[in-house]
Order: sequence, then C-alpha cells, then structure tokens
Amino acid sequence: MAAFGYWNEEKAPSFREGVKYFEEKTTDIFFITLNKSDKDFLPSTLYEDYAINERLFHWQTQSRTSEDSKTAQRYIHHKQLGTRIALFVREYKEEHNYTSPFVFLGEAEYVKHEGNKPMSFVWRLKVDMPPAMVPAANKVIV
Repeated sequence: MAAFGYWNEEKAPSFREGVKYFEEKTTDIFFITLNKSDKDFLPSTLYEDYAINERLFHWQTQSRTSEDSKTAQRYIHHKQLGTRIALFVREYKEEHNYTSPFVFLGEAEYVKHEGNKPMSFVWRLKVDMPPAMVPAANKVIV
C-alpha cells in the first residue's frame, strides 16, 4: 500500500477488503490469506484461494461479485484494458501474536473463470511462485 502512495506516515486509512484497485496506476492488488480461521473470517469470506501449481493460482471473489459486474469484467479483460493484476499472499492472518506479512507473488494473467457470486478465477503467474511458498499455498499436495 505504501508503494502505491495509499499509506504513509501522514495517512493510514483503514483497509479491510482483499482487493484494492488503483485506477491511476491501472492495477488491482489482491491480498490473499490462504489458511482462514473461523474466528478471523466470516463464513461469507472463507474464500477458496490456493495454488494449483507453481504458476497457476485459484482465487475466489467476494460473494457479491457477479460475472457482469464492472469489477469482474475488468479482471476478465485486464490484458485488453491494459490493467495489471498483482498477487500478495500470506499463509495465516496472524502468527506468534503478530500480523503476518504478505509475500509478493508477482503479476498474474487471466486464464479462466467459472461461477457467479462468488466467481472462481484461475490466474497464471508471470514467474514461478517462490519454492518455499508452494507447499503452504497448495492445499491439494500433502
């Protein structure tokens, strides 16, 4: 948020959503918590977010996002519109009584989507996910 001028020493607006669109920078930033606990998240915000492999990432929108919404259309057509998608991920909201930091996975490109309210997207990362993050992000591999 600081890198985009949204947060600094003079201004620290609260931010609770998992996505922030910076229109002037034509960038959507996704903040993804992989392991959500019932005590920290409402049932309506327990989204299915996980790595499919080192390059593909499954991400679910908020429950009110429909396929024909302006936001969903921006995600689907981001390349044609010239907008960017940036993924930041953390395993847990909090660890050892401290807020967990997010790891920047990089920019991603639209692959496909399905569903409606919420929508499920598959994104292709431009670079492989850091190897240490893959086991935590991929809930399928045990």
